[in-house]
Amino acid sequence: MSLTVKQSRPKKCRVAGCRATFVPAQPFQTWCSPDCAVAIIRQRQEKQRKSFAQRERREIKVRKEALKSRGDHLKDAEKAVRDYRRTYELSIGSGCMSCGESQESILAAQGWKTGGAFDAGHFLGKGARPELRLEPSNIWLQCKACNSGSYMHARKGYTVSQGFRTGLIARIGLEAVEALEADHEPRKHTVDELKAITAEYRAKTRELKKGQAA
Repeated sequence: MSLTVKQSRPKKCRVAGCRATFVPAQPFQTWCSPDCAVAIIRQRQEKQRKSFAQRERREIKVRKEALKSRGDHLKDAEKAVRDYRRTYELSIGSGCMSCGESQESILAAQGWKTGGAFDAGHFLGKGARPELRLEPSNIWLQCKACNSGSYMHARKGYTVSQGFRTGLIARIGLEAVEALEADHEPRKHTVDELKAITAEYRAKTRELKKGQAA
């Protein structure tokens, strides 16, 4: 009585760029040649390296997050709100609230500046009015020059801050501006609240950019 050896079925080589058809010597074999076997080993090593690096980055991020102070979380929240306000105002075609220049003219004059030509600036400064630091209605689009306090691009006959108020009145009305100026309600955000604000506005910015790209 003779035993029949079952012949392996042909396979496609798993190496990208090869994909040659071969008959494996062993059921687990996924490569067609020694060179492709080496390529698969290298691919696995690279995948492991990337996985390890990714895990290490996550661990570093977790450690950094644990070391953050309330002040650090406040800065994160402010940046998230400002990024959203700048992105939103740019998306609807707003110009600089202080000097009134259009996006096109600002880009032509200041587009060379590091970080871009536009900032999100506070109408009522966070030094004197810290309670409005994270208030979206206090944050508007400004060109780099106006946000840095330069008078070069200010409205004729106005200081930068006066121009900001004039532009804001034209945008939201005198009553709304005076209500903002009269708002002295303290905002005592906890660390968890600051984290939530950061997450909320980062998500809003992502959604806004996703909509622009669609």
